[in-house]
Amino acid sequence: MEKLEKLYEGKAKQLFATDDPEVLWVEYKNSATAGDGEKKEDFEGKGRLNNLITTLIFSLLKARGIDSHLVKRVDDTAQLVRKMTMFPLEIVLRNTAAGHFCSRLGVEEGLEFKEPVLEYFLKNDDLHDPFVNDDDLVVLDVCTREDLAEIAPLARRINEALIDIFSKIDVKLVDFKIEMGRTSDGTLLLADEITPDSCRLWDQRDKSGKVEHLDKDLFRRDLGDIIPAYEEIERRLAALAEAEGVCVE
Repeated sequence: MEKLEKLYEGKAKQLFATDDPEVLWVEYKNSATAGDGEKKEDFEGKGRLNNLITTLIFSLLKARGIDSHLVKRVDDTAQLVRKMTMFPLEIVLRNTAAGHFCSRLGVEEGLEFKEPVLEYFLKNDDLHDPFVNDDDLVVLDVCTREDLAEIAPLARRINEALIDIFSKIDVKLVDFKIEMGRTSDGTLLLADEITPDSCRLWDQRDKSGKVEHLDKDLFRRDLGDIIPAYEEIERRLAALAEAEGVCVE
């Protein structure tokens, strides 16, 4: 597969065309950002780790019946993905109160929800990715009610599968952000990435009662180096994939 012209560059990834019109080339960057990009720093090896982690998680999800746009990993920092028409939408699932949910609603961090909370945020940097509801999305032509009737159940299935995956490696899945899109034949698929950049992951092997972050909150809150945490997530996921006999793409 030949990498061609760059189509897009975001905060954490670059997207390139390939010689197959239905396949794109994704390059993971070493940069970490927070606060709408106001805080930024490069971490050696972060792109490699996020590429590995996303590949592992998407492969583990596929083994659980949830497909994604991933075709395969091609090297340390790159993967091939199916070309998608993406919804300009961040889909957030929350199992425990943390982050923006707490500051927005005055809830104490760590509150366990009776059931998962599904939220949508419009992908718009100028507006700081505002919180939106179903009606907002329909009137803004972001998606249709029919789209939402597919998106919401798939998001909840992904949450259930991720809870299972992370519980098996002694990690609490607090919340996560995903994106979805449609292929050229209209199939709705999970896309983008699932990494410690886009999840809150709390280590359950520490019995001190203190929250041990294995995610980007280490960077957001100046709590420590993210690389050892990301390495630990990758190591545990790789061990799980091997134990389950999952073929990693």
